Amino acid sequence: MGLWKARTDWGDHASVVAGIARWRAAFVTVFLCLFLIKLVLAATLQPFGDEAFYWQESRHPAWGYSDLPPFTAWLIRLGESVAGHGVLGMRWPFLLLGSCLPWLIVAFGRRAFDARAGWQAGLLCLCLPLAGSLGVMAMPDVPLTVAGAVAMLALLSAMDQNRWRYWLLLGVALAVCWMSHYRAAMFMLAGLLLCLLTPRGRMQWTRSGFWIAMLIAAMGLLPLAMSNWQQGGAGLAFQLVERNPWRFHPDTLVQPLEQAVTCTPFLYACLLWAAWRCWCRRRDGGPWDVIALLSLTFIVVYFAAGLFADDQRFRVHWPLPGYLPLMAALPVLLRDANVNRIWRIVAVAGAGLALLVQLTGLFYLGLASYPDTARWLGAARIVPTSFIGWRESADIAQTQLATQPAILVADNFMMAAELDFQFNGQRVIYTLDNPLNVKYGRAPQVAWWGTDETALRRLHAAAPILLVVDEHAARARERALWLNSLCVRVENLQPVQRLSLFDGRKSVAFYRGRVAGLMPASMPNAGDCIASRNAAGAAE
Repeated sequence: MGLWKARTDWGDHASVVAGIARWRAAFVTVFLCLFLIKLVLAATLQPFGDEAFYWQESRHPAWGYSDLPPFTAWLIRLGESVAGHGVLGMRWPFLLLGSCLPWLIVAFGRRAFDARAGWQAGLLCLCLPLAGSLGVMAMPDVPLTVAGAVAMLALLSAMDQNRWRYWLLLGVALAVCWMSHYRAAMFMLAGLLLCLLTPRGRMQWTRSGFWIAMLIAAMGLLPLAMSNWQQGGAGLAFQLVERNPWRFHPDTLVQPLEQAVTCTPFLYACLLWAAWRCWCRRRDGGPWDVIALLSLTFIVVYFAAGLFADDQRFRVHWPLPGYLPLMAALPVLLRDANVNRIWRIVAVAGAGLALLVQLTGLFYLGLASYPDTARWLGAARIVPTSFIGWRESADIAQTQLATQPAILVADNFMMAAELDFQFNGQRVIYTLDNPLNVKYGRAPQVAWWGTDETALRRLHAAAPILLVVDEHAARARERALWLNSLCVRVENLQPVQRLSLFDGRKSVAFYRGRVAGLMPASMPNAGDCIASRNAAGAAE
């Protein structure tokens, strides 16, 4: 492979042109292979639960939502408007955006250093699992990360040349960041620290282009302001208060180990080494000051905040933008004759291992996309249950509704979103007031749409329903309590069918009943509800 064939070119100056050609060929080869793999996955992998909810949001155009700004929903709406309903229709804009990221890192490396550094940086970006796989799923981190990379490139160029086009590009990129996720605040913090702590950064305060860029970036806050005003600050409350305990929890000290596993240990060590070397050279001016402040802000601040913030949800991808500029610096730092040769060996080995891990992960998801291979994974007890069972659940629900019409109700927002996706929004699907709806910040949005339990009781009192229960959605310690509450949420709850996959590791139960009246003050005794007994019996 070109990655290994060009192994000596980290420090070889004998043939610059030949070296650039080898690195370019290696980059293009790996890029095309990864793109084809991601295309197949994007077209076959069943929706992840969060993806399905973002798809639901795309069906309700708005300035923003209780969990996110609007850009993710807008992209999904664009995708299906062009390519029709389906997983590829939903994902293709994200696939294209994610595939732009390594090219942006190539451009960053070329702007910061030279062409060879650019191609090497792009290849490292492809190897890094979180970066190389970006775009397989329709997630907000895709536009956030890509727009952030554009902002980094524009800032580097604007500080060097002070041209209006770069300042305008910076403003637009930051506005897109704000419209993609609340974590855009970290890009603003990184830029602020750069402009406060470095001599070149402090020069930018006197440039008119800088202030125009900030004005354009602030326009990206307008959808956030509008949506929070409409929903009583639900988005800000979730992101800043509800999801974060803001107290120290010592178990989060393992964050560096999580990052080492995510990036693979060798490559993670090289990136941290590069960050430290860039910090040591920050007084040399560009591009070292830009790379040092941008990268270390993400790495250090996210680590510090992670000690006190949310530790219940997936977050290992948060520091990813901080690694991107380091990929341009690492190859240049390794060219230094004074650098111990061991770092070059570790870098090459780390890149190769990271690429292998990424390909293995993508292959694993690919196996889960097809029933026959998914069954093989289930027999090995390594099947990814988050991506399976949704289509089968919708087929059973459709058959049950055809036999006996009823109102379709899911026991949590994720199950409702998955069913809605499979039914292509052709029927109203309600969701019960599951604690998961609150945990993931979706309860205010479901209420805003009028599909929560309160609306169900108000609009369909005593009406017959078909209840779909994802028995493994809640954590084990919370599962029994939730299942036991179903008997007071639904009157005359009667089991009609069960979907059990892979020895019960994925189980969906179907019940009939009627919409209950007001919730009673007390719950049944533990194990009294048929839903709780059924789940316990199936697990034995």
